[in-house]
Amino acid sequence: MCIYLPPFDSDQPALKVEANASTFFFIFAKKIMKQISINNKHCQKFIPVELYDIITNELYSAFDTLVNKTGEGKEFTGWIDTPKLSIDSGIIEKITNHVNQIAKKIDSIVVIGIGGSYLGSKAILNALEHQSKSKRKKVYFAGNDINGINLSKLLKTLDKEEYAVIVISKSGTTLEPAIAFRIIKQHAEKKYGAAVSERIIAITDEKDGTLLKIAKENNYKTYVIPNNIGGRFSVLTPVGLVPLAFSGINISELIKGANDMAQVCVNERDISKNPALQYAIARYSMYALGFHVELMVNYLSQLNYVSEWWKQLFGESEGKDGKGLFPASTSFTTDLHSLGQFIQSGSRILFETVLHVESISNDIAIPTTDNDSDGLNYLAGKTLHQINKIAEKATTQAHVDGGVPNISINIPKINEYYLGQLIYLFEFACGIGGYLLDVNPFDQPGVENYKRNMFKLLR
Repeated sequence: MCIYLPPFDSDQPALKVEANASTFFFIFAKKIMKQISINNKHCQKFIPVELYDIITNELYSAFDTLVNKTGEGKEFTGWIDTPKLSIDSGIIEKITNHVNQIAKKIDSIVVIGIGGSYLGSKAILNALEHQSKSKRKKVYFAGNDINGINLSKLLKTLDKEEYAVIVISKSGTTLEPAIAFRIIKQHAEKKYGAAVSERIIAITDEKDGTLLKIAKENNYKTYVIPNNIGGRFSVLTPVGLVPLAFSGINISELIKGANDMAQVCVNERDISKNPALQYAIARYSMYALGFHVELMVNYLSQLNYVSEWWKQLFGESEGKDGKGLFPASTSFTTDLHSLGQFIQSGSRILFETVLHVESISNDIAIPTTDNDSDGLNYLAGKTLHQINKIAEKATTQAHVDGGVPNISINIPKINEYYLGQLIYLFEFACGIGGYLLDVNPFDQPGVENYKRNMFKLLR
């Protein structure tokens, strides 16, 4: 018997296949295990064939360097194995048990950290804010700036709430989180007295550092920041998992998604089957052609902080030695009414990477009215997400026609599983991107320079 299958990609035709019992099982499994994918058709036409062939050879060299851990910064490539290690080590169960011990005592969590110590967990929390919040704790972020207005407001809020504190710092001396921790720690000590120790959790170095010393002196529960993973690659370690678990996020699904993506990224050398290779080669090709700004575009504001995390990941990893793409972000359709003109007709310095979300869990249809006074009855029955996707398709075509290359990252749905996939895909592509540029993707000497200057002026 022959049947026609709907395509997994909307740009593909239906497939005619011979059907039997095993066929239906495969179809069912394929739909369940659907993976984030890359669509490069709107940037490929900008790339000369001879350039693509040259870059392909460089891509495989960078891939081997990353997978074999032989390049600069190889001592910080532990994140490659993190999803599997998290499953095998039992850390998820340990974190979950800890959360269950404290959860009934608190209304909210204060997460103190900066850069990679908070951006990943904030990105995931914001992306999932549409989910049911019945089991969620409120999460406040502090220590990511030096802002007395914000911290004063937070302390007044904490006066009225039962809270716990998660402080994240490798050393404990990074200025922004160190200041916030001193102030919030004092507030918690006054509020809870001797019982404060069970409400403060330190995520820090395993053997050394100011924060570890403070944690030991005060008997705080501690989790380890692995020495072989830098901050911006740490969201799938306790740095991200502990705050997310306390907030009510399903960290098991997050890690499962990352692990499934890791199996593809690490083991698949065929570019057509490896989304990280597809993304890396498209980005580097654009860079080689003189498009030096990558504009991350989302059509759902829930993904704004995914872009913020992505900007740190790629900006700190690639921006060295006078090289690298400048990572910028925007939210459509909102910003089409402010930046749309420049993107369409301005300097040809950028290309777009669009986060395309196929379906959403909460949507609303446009109602019909009797008199159609606003002239919108032609949209009646369509959902906002359907209209949003049409706006995305129309905008993409207009920008590509105007000379703006476009990459699409296709995300089946916003949930923990696919966010885990997306995080790992970006991390792996970022490692490859650094080696393509012939820079160390895992250090940040420019950041250290500003810190030294600031300490000199403060002392």
